[in-house]
Amino acid sequence: MTDKPNDTQHSKGEGAASVDPADAAGRDWQPTRRRALMLGAVGAAAVVSVRPALAQAAGSVLNCEIPVTGPHAAGQNIAADGRLVTPDTPGSFAPTGRKFTGEQVKAALRGRSLPGTSYEESQAYVNYIRRLQHGQSGFTCYASLQMPR
Repeated sequence: MTDKPNDTQHSKGEGAASVDPADAAGRDWQPTRRRALMLGAVGAAAVVSVRPALAQAAGSVLNCEIPVTGPHAAGQNIAADGRLVTPDTPGSFAPTGRKFTGEQVKAALRGRSLPGTSYEESQAYVNYIRRLQHGQSGFTCYASLQMPR
């Protein structure tokens, strides 16, 4: 017998695993405790790495900003139903010129007033935010507030 390994034998170095040719060909695959532990470790690593990402995403959604109003509405007021109207429209509100955080908007969607606004003004601004469309400032932030957690 020679010291050289043949096709069915593989030399084992430190930490090297033997490879069964049947496994390499995909035949006679037998689940082993070692394989199960390796799969479990991979699954646990995936869970550990996904949870912080979800937590970070949830935090960033609450910190995103929605301007009332964006550049697309320059020189216009906001009606009680959230539509953009001319400044001379009775019952309309001037834009705040400030941005509200996702957390502030989320609270306002649940019935609280936006900071620094009256109840009616806040409702008009929330209605404006609800009408935001793709491409308008603040739309992505508002859309992410609507995603279920």
